[in-house]
Amino acid sequence: MDIKAIKKLKLYGFNNLTKTLSFNMYDICYAKTAQHRDEYIQYIDEEYNAERLTCILTEVANMIGANILNTARQDYDPQGASVTMLIAENKHTTSPTEHVEPRPDAVVCHLDKSHITVHTYPESHPDQGISTFRADIDVSTCGEISPLKALNYLLNSFNPDIVNIDYRVRGFTRDITGKKFFIDHKINSIQNYIGKDTRNLYQMIDVNVYQEYIFHTKMLLKEFDLDNYLFGTDKKDLLPGEKKKIKQRLKREMAEIFYGRNIPKV
Repeated sequence: MDIKAIKKLKLYGFNNLTKTLSFNMYDICYAKTAQHRDEYIQYIDEEYNAERLTCILTEVANMIGANILNTARQDYDPQGASVTMLIAENKHTTSPTEHVEPRPDAVVCHLDKSHITVHTYPESHPDQGISTFRADIDVSTCGEISPLKALNYLLNSFNPDIVNIDYRVRGFTRDITGKKFFIDHKINSIQNYIGKDTRNLYQMIDVNVYQEYIFHTKMLLKEFDLDNYLFGTDKKDLLPGEKKKIKQRLKREMAEIFYGRNIPKV
């Protein structure tokens, strides 16, 4: 994997590069009745309320040994939640030039002026029975270590059907001669930071602007088992025609989210 650190540099002062990882994760389901749709929204609101999201972010901080400076969290009416956490580097962070290979449970060590934010958006189609849960997550670090190492832990925490990921390096840092460096690690794809087992589960598309240090990856779950997408209804209780129609609606919803556009009905 082409994710090696750039040759060891002697920096002038602190590494001022800002690395930002932003992604949207989606869970899709079919809820046949209005009652089922309401129950799905309630389930998601309970499963991913502000307290649970705070626990996920706290676990990230604990795993990396970071200090939590401040946490703000809020549940919303009728649905949704947000958490913002400011965290600081502790005394035992990775050295500025040490490269750590990503692992399925690896998470980034956030430095001073770093933050993690999570916002959730449960919603449902008014008449098609489709319900979706979207979680927007932003991890931003100032310093040497890339937030990409947080990907695997967070992906495993949400187990999404669809993921859109953006990664960008901003700003610059200087070596002792004053020469600017606009990136401090080699990267050719976000996929390099995702565990092999997870990569095998998804269809993936990259859209990268290498010269601007902008990277984008889309992920769509390969396997489709209708049982995994029904809420409040058993597959055995559906007629063959219903199963086909529901499957078409679900796949259409997933394709539209994955490609970012409405698909004309045929």
